[in-house]
Amino acid sequence: MWDKHYGMKTTEFKIGSGDHVRQPKKSRVIPTSESRLQNYELRIRNSKVMVVGLGVSGLWSARWLAAHGADVTLSEIRPEADLDPGICKEIRDIGVTLETGAHRREAFLNAEMIVVSPGVPHDMAPLLAAAKRNIPVMGELELASRLTDTPIIAVTGTNGKSTVTAFLGSILKNAGYKVFVGGNIGTPVMAYVAEGDRADYAVLEVSSFQLDTTRRFCPFLSIILNISPDHLDRYPDYESYVQSKLKIFKNQGPGKYCVLNDDDERLSAIRPCSGVSVLRFGIESKEDRQAVIEDKGVRVFLDGNKQGYFPVESFRLPGKHNLENILGVVLTTFALGIESSVIERSIAEFRGLPHRLEQVAELGGVVFYNDSKATNVESAVRAVTSFDRPLILIAGGRHKGADYAPLVRAAEGRVKRAIFLGEAKDLLSTSFEGVLPFSMAKSMEEAVSMSFSWARSGDAVLLAPACSSFDMFSDYSHRGNVFREAVERLASG
Repeated sequence: MWDKHYGMKTTEFKIGSGDHVRQPKKSRVIPTSESRLQNYELRIRNSKVMVVGLGVSGLWSARWLAAHGADVTLSEIRPEADLDPGICKEIRDIGVTLETGAHRREAFLNAEMIVVSPGVPHDMAPLLAAAKRNIPVMGELELASRLTDTPIIAVTGTNGKSTVTAFLGSILKNAGYKVFVGGNIGTPVMAYVAEGDRADYAVLEVSSFQLDTTRRFCPFLSIILNISPDHLDRYPDYESYVQSKLKIFKNQGPGKYCVLNDDDERLSAIRPCSGVSVLRFGIESKEDRQAVIEDKGVRVFLDGNKQGYFPVESFRLPGKHNLENILGVVLTTFALGIESSVIERSIAEFRGLPHRLEQVAELGGVVFYNDSKATNVESAVRAVTSFDRPLILIAGGRHKGADYAPLVRAAEGRVKRAIFLGEAKDLLSTSFEGVLPFSMAKSMEEAVSMSFSWARSGDAVLLAPACSSFDMFSDYSHRGNVFREAVERLASG
């Protein structure tokens, strides 16, 4: 078949009767004696390396590079007065040159290799100048993947990737494997490499920003959960964002696996090239799907016959999108050969992650839910449509370029009143004007107080911002914590 997006002929993989995904070899972190990495032509020792961004991934990259003999400069746009003094001291103590307050073009052009952190814009002038000089530019994910042969299970998607990454990690750990869980969720993969850990699997959440700076990244198994408009403030158009996500399987070939959500319109048309083995899942049973929802459970097919059944009545996370998430997780772990009893127990035990449809409290019959991780319109729509009770919606933050019309449509008939805050509150109010009543709030505490005044017993108050958090908060978790604290003060007052 021909992929209309890639124009390459490929065949779709079908697992034989009773077979599972071929197990990868045991992992090891490449020892120091091999740190020159001839296979990748990376000359680390005595080379001049620029690390861009003093976030947690940049810090771990600088630590490893300096420990392996590189001449490292770390460039951070923030002034030193805004940085942690202890971190700045550590950076200098390990021999790294720290430049703050600006990115100097000359320093970038003097580097032999540049490692960028995920939050760094890829179109800033010094990086473009370096690329024009053919100076290799890569992200922390790319660097780390070259330094370990631990089999990587990489999870991406516009929504749900943190939940799926954590869920996969918990099942593999319950099965007795040693597992590193990290990437865009929690611990950077360079921390795993730098500390010399050895795991059977590395389960990584992978963002589009991380994929943008990959060149040879090749996971053992990739998972794409969904693709919908997001980060349009960072990408020139939606298609650019889509192509960024699809880079996750660009370097995969025979012996590698890709798990796709077949209910996603764009993903259903994708045929990864170069002989990648494909497993598809979807809510309803259709041809070429290996996992579906059937009889209130997940039914897994590995050769066209029913091979496994996993009840999901004990699964605690609401919403259709979480059914899609559990489909991807069960299909992946069952194909990896995890015992059915372990998967069933893990389904019952998994409670999700903070700030993702997290029930915070119940006051006077009104239940408060924290979905601060709903940082784009599609994830907010998924949150709103997860409930069958009247909602008071709290939304707003920094606008990311997407249209709010889908959220307006989802809110009709479900949301009694909306409360908007942050930089995007006027854009949201314009979109909701004439559709349903709304109010404006100056702070999260005011929004929570207003929501409770409008709610009645049996209603739910839902924080689903549909925006990033960086106008008022340090990140989505900070925003969610402030929401939780405001609810707790309401309860104690």
